[in-house]
Amino acid sequence: MRVITGIARGRNLEALPGDDVRPTYDRVKEAMFSIIQFEIEGRRVLDLFAGSGQLGIEALSRGAQSATFIDNSKKSIEIVRKNLAAVKMSDKATVIQADAASFMANCAGRFDIAFLDTPYDSKLIEKVLPDVARRMAEGGVIICETDLSGELPETAEDFNIYRTYKYGKTKITVYRRENI
Repeated sequence: MRVITGIARGRNLEALPGDDVRPTYDRVKEAMFSIIQFEIEGRRVLDLFAGSGQLGIEALSRGAQSATFIDNSKKSIEIVRKNLAAVKMSDKATVIQADAASFMANCAGRFDIAFLDTPYDSKLIEKVLPDVARRMAEGGVIICETDLSGELPETAEDFNIYRTYKYGKTKITVYRRENI
């Protein structure tokens, strides 16, 4: 697993061993960032269910202003911090060990880009999606990664499914506000 492009291009990132964390494949990650390539510079990013932090770190490498990494696992948070230090981006990051639903229910910040990459067999995206939508800035985009059979709601607050993309066994669902 590596940073694909930007100021940390080519840097290897660590992931937890075992099946607890499922890193996003480089091909899928590259496709995600192609979707939003002109929307990253200077933006505030939320990497919910951060795992290794690779999505938020990729955004920082491509010019995002800041990234907030949330994960419930202490081991994942340690890996996120280690990866941020390795790419020298800790100063642009906020790393919080918390349950995603609790964090979103109490979050006061606004985000421009949100990545939701939960364990594939969980229903966590559906649970937090409305709260994430309420915390998005004008022009924000929410990107969800699920397996191909993952069905997400058509709407979340004033966000609608804009488009879905399929890559092997992975489905990317992009939410945008209707007026965008």
